[in-house]
Parts: sequence; C-alpha cells; structure tokens
Amino acid sequence: MMMLLSSVHHGVRAASVHFKKSRWTPLFRHLSSFDGDPPALIDAETIFALSSGHGKCGVAVVRISGPASATALRCMAGLTRSLPVPRSALLRSITHPQSKEVLDRGLVLWFPAPHSFTGEDSVEFHIHGGPAVTAAVLQALGSVPGIRPAESGEFTRRAFQAGKLGLTEVEGLGDLIHAETEAQRRQALRQMSGELGHLYQDWSHSLKRCLAHVEAFIDFSEDELIEDGVLTQVDGMVRDLQAEMVRHLRDERRGERLRSGVQVVIAGATNAGKSSLLNTLCQRPAAIVSPIAGTTRDVVETALDIGGFPVVLSDTAGLRDSRDLVEREGVRRARERVEQADLTLVVVDCSLLSTDIKQASDFLQDHLNSVLHNQEQIHTELPSDRFLLVLNKVDLLPEEQRQMLKLILGCISGLPPVCMMSCHTSEGLQDFLTTLHSRVKTLCGDPLSGAPTLTQARHRSHLQHCVTALDQYQRYRDLDLALAAEGIRLALTSLGRITGKVGPEEILDIIFKDFCIGK
Repeated sequence: MMMLLSSVHHGVRAASVHFKKSRWTPLFRHLSSFDGDPPALIDAETIFALSSGHGKCGVAVVRISGPASATALRCMAGLTRSLPVPRSALLRSITHPQSKEVLDRGLVLWFPAPHSFTGEDSVEFHIHGGPAVTAAVLQALGSVPGIRPAESGEFTRRAFQAGKLGLTEVEGLGDLIHAETEAQRRQALRQMSGELGHLYQDWSHSLKRCLAHVEAFIDFSEDELIEDGVLTQVDGMVRDLQAEMVRHLRDERRGERLRSGVQVVIAGATNAGKSSLLNTLCQRPAAIVSPIAGTTRDVVETALDIGGFPVVLSDTAGLRDSRDLVEREGVRRARERVEQADLTLVVVDCSLLSTDIKQASDFLQDHLNSVLHNQEQIHTELPSDRFLLVLNKVDLLPEEQRQMLKLILGCISGLPPVCMMSCHTSEGLQDFLTTLHSRVKTLCGDPLSGAPTLTQARHRSHLQHCVTALDQYQRYRDLDLALAAEGIRLALTSLGRITGKVGPEEILDIIFKDFCIGK
C-alpha cells in the first residue's frame, strides 16, 4: 500500500514521503480484524416489539425501529400528512392498517434518526397494558409490509451498531434491567453511564499513540524524520499503563461479586443449627429442620438482599464422617462449596462449649479445622472477610454462662469474628445481621466510590491478556522493535474486544496528528 503524505507544520515547508509497504500493510490487515470493528451499515429491516413488561399493567410501550417506522406510524395513527413533532407525545386512535378498526387510544411518539435509541427512525406507541390490547396492536404491526418482530436484544444491538452504546455500556444496560438490589442498580447505572468504557477507551487511545509512535520510528528513523526521545516516551507510557491495569485487576472481584451475588456458605457440624439459620435469614422454611443428625444432605440455595447487597446463601450437609454414601456425597459437596465461597458462616452449638479457656479454644479450633478440611491446628488468624463464627443456641445457656463465654472468647486469639445468637428466639440476630452486612459490603465495595470496577469475567480475561502483551513489548524492546510493537498491537486487540471500538484509521489519524513527517 503506497500512500503519499503531505504535511506542513509550524511553518516548515511541505515534503513528500512514501509509506513502506512491508511495515504498514500487515498493521492495517491485522487491525481490521478486531472484534470491535462496528458494521458499516445498519440493518435495513424494520423491527417491532413490546418493550414494557408482559402481563396486565396500566401502560404498555410498543417500540418500532427502522426505515419503515414512519409508514407504520402513519397507517396506524391516522396521520395522512406530516409526522408529529419529534419527541413530543400526541394522543391518537390506534387503528388496524387494513381493517381500520380502532384498537386503542393512546400516545404516539416519533424519533427521527439519528436522535433515537437505535440511531434509526423509531416510533413508540404508549397504549393500555391489557393483554388483549397489546396482542391486537402487535398483530396489527405484523401485517404492515416490511416490518417483522424483533429478536431478543435486537434494539440494543442496533444501538451498538449505530455507535450509541459501547459494549461495556450495553452490558451495563443488561445488568440494570436485571438488577435486584440497590447496590446492583448503582453499579449497573454507573457502568451504563460509560465510566468503565471511558476508562478503557482512554487506555486504548494511549496504546494507539504508543503503537503509532513505535511504527513511525521503525519506518522513518533512518531518514531522521522522527524526533529524539520518542521511544523513551513510549517506554514510560507502557509502564504506566501496565501498572494501572494491574491495579485495576487487583480489585478482589468486588464488581463481579456485586453483579452475580456474594457466595455465602453455612457450614459446620451436624445439628449445630445450620438449616435453622438459613430459615431465619430467609424468613421461611427453606430447609428441613430436624433433631436427627444428617437431615441436610444436599446444598440448599437461596438468594437474599442483605442491606442492598446480593447474597447467594447456601446451606450444606453437616461435616462428619459417615458410612452413608448419600451423606458422604453431601459432605463432599459441602466442602467444595466452602472452597468456592466468598464468605463462610461456621455454625457452632455453643451449648457444647466448655467454660475452660483451653478446652473452649481447642473445641473451636477443631470445628474450624473440620470446615477447612485441615488436619493441622490453625496457628494464624483467618481472614476476617472470609469467615464468620456463629455461636448458635445461646438461649440454652444461663446468663452467667453467657457472660463467662463472652470473656473466654475475648481471650482466644486466632479466631475470625464471632457472633452469639439464637435461631430459636432471634436473640442476637440483629447484631449478627449487622456484622454480616459489614462483611458483605467489604467484599463488594461501594459501587459509587472510587474507580469503576470490573463486572464481567470477560473483561478480566481480556485485561490479563493485555498486561501479558505489554510484557512482550518490554521484553523485546531492545532486541527486536517489530516484535515489541506486536506486543502493543496485541494489547490493543484485547482492549478492543472489551470496548468494541478500534480500527486502523485511528492509528493513521494519530500519526498525522503527532508526527510532522517530512520536516
């Protein structure tokens, strides 16, 4: 590919320089294959769908998008001449386009391209939300030539194709729709507003600059057309970017936990009150409670909202040696869940605790060892954000013994945080919930403060590949600059797969802007 550049910069006379085919052609061919390249054209078909919830409701919204939107609006709203004022509601009778039967009376809104959610001509019908009304309007739209029902997510896909939303914003929109807790809503809204996407776009822009500078140095340094110190600047930018990405990855999966729910597992010996604790937190009989040891044999799972944070709570089989094959499988699954858990509630029957400090300490350590499946004694303090010791059945202890137990617990070192409570009388429940909420909040973080966090496993995977690729640049920087440039290119590819926006033209734009080639 031969290209002639002509540049005039700060009074320097113009000069002509030819790009070298051997270097630039592979660059453009590689970049054009990025996953994030947006399609050149938007689908020509017009689509429609019910955009509000299904079932009976006061108002239902039917959305139409595509080149035939205006036709559908005219024939169903009785508009023979001009279309309504854009983005203004107009009260009209909604009629069948063929039989002219009045189906409903509602509001119509006209959104001409490109000022719509999808970037195309769009229409919305705000009609009454009865099932018969919505079914009649949707059936009538299906009879309009050139219009078809939309597929799942097709409106949002067209918004992405039109450049209205980036991939991270699309994911944020999906998370916002599925958010069930206040913290999930806040995180999804923040991502949908573009904060995470802007962060990745800034990194992507910096990498494009680095790549453009390195490629220009390779092609034009022999002709002394490149300023001194260009590669030194690139080295500093690459180091800073890599360090920033590593810090971003060290978020302890807070955003991912908040999106999918904190995995909290209830574990302990048989008959300690694990199922009772689950039922107390759920406020319903989610698990069978019985004085017979080994009643719970499988994992019983339920979703909870703990102070606005999502929690997936799992009750597990009592940890003990058993000859029963079914119970042994339940114990195996219980240990597997503990290994995967973000937080483990180790439940202990406090009525079995001795008032002797040494015996009480050994008893609790044995329980923790059993939960961790560790035959050695625990000599180091367990991470406070991963374990919580729940001393249940406190109602069975006389007041004097309770006070003595509190003093004993204060003298035992190496234990995770301890809560004393009774699932039977709810004594100590509020203090336990406060402690649990604090632990869950620590695991998730505040979605409104600090830098935006990773919310998807795919983001983490691509960013890790990006960091690895920048290692390649530093490894080959002094050995082979072409291989070093390939490292930056691979890093840019990984970021492009997250944001969905990168292309070869952007590299050229930076070269034109940052370099006065031919001076």
